[in-house]
Amino acid sequence: MGTNGSTMLESADVLRQGLPPIDPSAVSSAASCALPARYEAVRSAREFTRRTLSDWDVAERFDDICLVVSELVTNALRHALPADAPHGQDPPVRLHLMRWTSRVVCAVRDPSDDSPEIGDREDVVDDFSAESGRGLFLVGSFSDGWGWHPLAGRLSGKVVWALFRL
Repeated sequence: MGTNGSTMLESADVLRQGLPPIDPSAVSSAASCALPARYEAVRSAREFTRRTLSDWDVAERFDDICLVVSELVTNALRHALPADAPHGQDPPVRLHLMRWTSRVVCAVRDPSDDSPEIGDREDVVDDFSAESGRGLFLVGSFSDGWGWHPLAGRLSGKVVWALFRL
């Protein structure tokens, strides 16, 4: 399911434009995981993130990063895949984790060109019983910054990323 280093570093040029202003060439560790178009992929993404962060000895932001990964992957599966997405071909969603000395970035690539949308903050905060609509609000609350960028070149879609200071 996951790959370390090579897939991520090959994708660094594609992801670089969508990342916060930090030098991608200074990445000390990177890991990448392809995710199928099934909601079970959210659990797989969390497990992959747990293993990767454990390997990197990054315990201080462990819970926050796993929560944000869950939200970003869920959003990609729920909102970024066409209804007729083929099941069983090249996985349409990919999770990238990158570690710098004092930062971790998680980035989720999906095939949609649509920008991610955050719901009206008041609606999100006031309606605790709502079953959806809080994903990007949570991403913003638990990360030190997030953003997105459309992909260029041979890949279509976008990358949504979140930054965590260590």
